[in-house]
Amino acid sequence: MFRERLADNAYRADYVPAPPFEVIVKNLATGSTTIKYPGLFEEGRRFDPPVVKFDFRVDPEDQPIGEDYLRALGVDTDAYRRVALETNAALRSWLAPLDLWDFCLVIGDGPDGEPVINSEISPDCMRLRDPEGNPLDKDLFRQGATPERIVAVWTDLVHRITG
Repeated sequence: MFRERLADNAYRADYVPAPPFEVIVKNLATGSTTIKYPGLFEEGRRFDPPVVKFDFRVDPEDQPIGEDYLRALGVDTDAYRRVALETNAALRSWLAPLDLWDFCLVIGDGPDGEPVINSEISPDCMRLRDPEGNPLDKDLFRQGATPERIVAVWTDLVHRITG
């Protein structure tokens, strides 16, 4: 868990064990939603409010896990959901006019027992589109973009959001 920046290339953080599940926020139906639930959700359908789901992180493909199972393990799913939705609101505001389709987080319990984000937030863990609908995220890799193209798009993205 991030505490403070010490220099341009150094920071102080607390160790927070990573649980074996992730929290996913979906602002629209895409990816696993349309694949796992064919015919229920049309590709691109907006969710208002966003859908929050929990996935058990196992290879080769993460599996949905019911919140009751997580509560049986002592996980405060309501608190994790709150952190995920607050993060979603902050990201959507910060990234506008870019369109945040979905993203995933690993959330763990910090030293004080409160939930904290325990993972990166980057284009590699989200679907993000520019106003013209072009991908700025992990879908570039899935679509076969070269490493150079991905680096160029992500570098441009950093400049867009940091000014």
